[in-house]
Amino acid sequence: MYKPYSIIAALFGFLAVGLGAFGAHGLEKITLDEKIIHGFQTATQYQMYHALALLAVAIIYEKVSNQWVKLAGIFFITGIILFSGSLYLLTALRISGSTITRIVGPFTPLGGISLIGGWLCLLIGVAKKK
Repeated sequence: MYKPYSIIAALFGFLAVGLGAFGAHGLEKITLDEKIIHGFQTATQYQMYHALALLAVAIIYEKVSNQWVKLAGIFFITGIILFSGSLYLLTALRISGSTITRIVGPFTPLGGISLIGGWLCLLIGVAKKK
C-alpha cells in the first residue's frame, strides 16, 4: 500500500464524514436555500467517493506501480481540493452574501476535470500492467 495516498485518503474521508454531518444537521440552521444545501451535499459526496478512489489507488499501486497509477492519485487529490473545496467555499460565500463567488466558481469545473483525469490515468495505468 502506498502510504502517502493512504494517509491523505483517510484524512479526506474523515473530513467528508464530518462535513457531511454538518451539512445534514447544521447547515439547515444557517440557510434554507436548496441550491446552497445541494452544492454542499455534492461536495461531501464527491469528496468521499474520491477519498475511497484514492485509497484504492494506494492499494493498487502496490501491484501496479507505474507512473499512471501514481498520477491518478495526484489528480484525485487535486480534484478533491478544487472541486469539493470550491463548493465548500462557495457555500460559505453565498451564506455570507459575498459577491466574489464569480472568482471561486471556475475552480469547480477544473476540479471535475482533475477527477476525470484521475479515473483516466487509473484506467491507463491498470491496462498497462503486464
